Amino acid sequence: MKHRAEFLMISAAMLFAFGGVAAKVLRSADMDAFRLTQIRITGAAILLLSFALYKGKKQLYARKDELKDLLLFGIVGVSAVTSFYFFAIKYLYVSVALVIEFTASIWIVLYLRFVKKKQISPIMWWGIACAFSGLFLLSQIWTGTTLHPLGVAVAFADAFALAVYFLLADRLSQTRTSLSLMTWGIGISAIFWALVLPWWNFPFEFLTNTYRLEGNLSNYSAPGWALVLWIIIIGTVIPYLLTVTGIRELSASTGSVIGMIEPLFAGAIAWWLLNEAFNTTQLIGCAVLLVGIYLADKARSQVKQ
Repeated sequence: MKHRAEFLMISAAMLFAFGGVAAKVLRSADMDAFRLTQIRITGAAILLLSFALYKGKKQLYARKDELKDLLLFGIVGVSAVTSFYFFAIKYLYVSVALVIEFTASIWIVLYLRFVKKKQISPIMWWGIACAFSGLFLLSQIWTGTTLHPLGVAVAFADAFALAVYFLLADRLSQTRTSLSLMTWGIGISAIFWALVLPWWNFPFEFLTNTYRLEGNLSNYSAPGWALVLWIIIIGTVIPYLLTVTGIRELSASTGSVIGMIEPLFAGAIAWWLLNEAFNTTQLIGCAVLLVGIYLADKARSQVKQ
């Protein structure tokens, strides 16, 4: 398949966005964002570990020289990205936090150019500029109020953590299968969350309660455990596996730009299911974002990592 990697990355972004529909229902019911992240990551770790063991535990073995990168991938690339994002949106609008988070593609290219001394195609710079401009228009960041300094600082920390995720995924996926890499990453993240938030204090009542869905689905209800299962499988396990598989065939820089399409899918799903329509400015932003992704993908053959 000619554009297999791009298809995988776009599919991952779509599934991450679909997972957000169920997450929004639970967040609307006041489930703590960090607890929701914890059960999402832990459930994904159990599924991935079970499947990895079934496929052969030999693939889970790690060399000593890999352990540092695997720990960083789990703690920074998985745990920090999610926790910093949820922290940031306590002080910023979601749209503002997303714009800052997806500056990760810029930091990746700057790192490759000035630290690793790699040659970057001019088309990549244009791709990043278009994609970021499109995301800016899509989020309508200017409609927000004064930006909270702490929220902005944590959102940028989230962007740096996301850059680490893409760079480490690019490096580690060259020698490990997608399944083994994400089992390690999400497994380490699950242990991290268990240490930070002890399980004996978990609000298990959210799993047994029933919740009414939103928008066009308002006539339906679903138990909390089903929503959590949806988030774990559709919004975590499958898209993470697709992401690291796609990055292996693309690059960290190109993968991070394609990842910017997630807010577009989130908006489209919100329009379809939640009756939240795009306005003209956001539609223009969608078009500009797609142009940026096309340019970044076109430049990837000239980005040597």
